[in-house]
Amino acid sequence: MIGAAQGVFTWPVRVYWEDTDAGGIVFYANYLKFFERARTEWLRSLGVAQGALREATGGMFIVGETSVRYLRPARLDDELLVTARLESAGRASMIIAQSAWRGAEALCEGTIRIGWVDAATLKPGRIPANVLETLKNR
Repeated sequence: MIGAAQGVFTWPVRVYWEDTDAGGIVFYANYLKFFERARTEWLRSLGVAQGALREATGGMFIVGETSVRYLRPARLDDELLVTARLESAGRASMIIAQSAWRGAEALCEGTIRIGWVDAATLKPGRIPANVLETLKNR
């Protein structure tokens, strides 16, 4: 189910063969891919299309830091819900709290710091005020 409740956005993800290791368990790095999909869809749900934003402003978000804690394994064919929630935001970066769930069971949790940079030079910059306002008022 797609949606947001109390500032938490959720996005469904099905585990495919390509997501698993030889033991049929989700390869640890693939949780970061699941988190990326949920963050992208969360932004899109708020009207922040990253491609259009880059064209309009010349800037883009990049991942600067991750912290992930693995709690339980997900397996082939599992249906997961991946969450995204703004934890904090400054003028140049923000921290998104994320988790992956199978039903009521938490499988993985973490935080992702994303920063704003000039797309051409990759030099840090300030998140456009209208985007920051949208994210803070979600």
